[in-house]
Amino acid sequence: MLDYGMTATLLLLAIGAGAGFLSGIFGIGGGIIIVPALIFFARFNPQQAAGTSLGAMMLPLGAAIGALTYYRAGHLEWRNALLIAGGMFAGAWLGSRIATSVDGTLMRKGFALLLLFMAWKMWRG
Repeated sequence: MLDYGMTATLLLLAIGAGAGFLSGIFGIGGGIIIVPALIFFARFNPQQAAGTSLGAMMLPLGAAIGALTYYRAGHLEWRNALLIAGGMFAGAWLGSRIATSVDGTLMRKGFALLLLFMAWKMWRG
């Protein structure tokens, strides 16, 4: 359990900001599946795919129900979740601002590099 000092608060905000930033740029979340599928199967440009994926997550009823289940089982600390959400709010705004002004080819390659890095980290354990 985290001590709720300034360091823990900043860490949680940074985690949220990082997740929000990547979500804002690449539409990560369901975007690991949705963004590539929209690009390759629906022929969306990377920005359209990321924006559509992010828009699809705007009403996360399924996530809320899942969070409630974890809470009831004692596996969710609301303070931590709210701090991360605050960081995600700011990060998603910044990431989407950057992504809308970047070339689509660069976006596609950046997303591919992110997926390779995450796969490598998962493989190494």
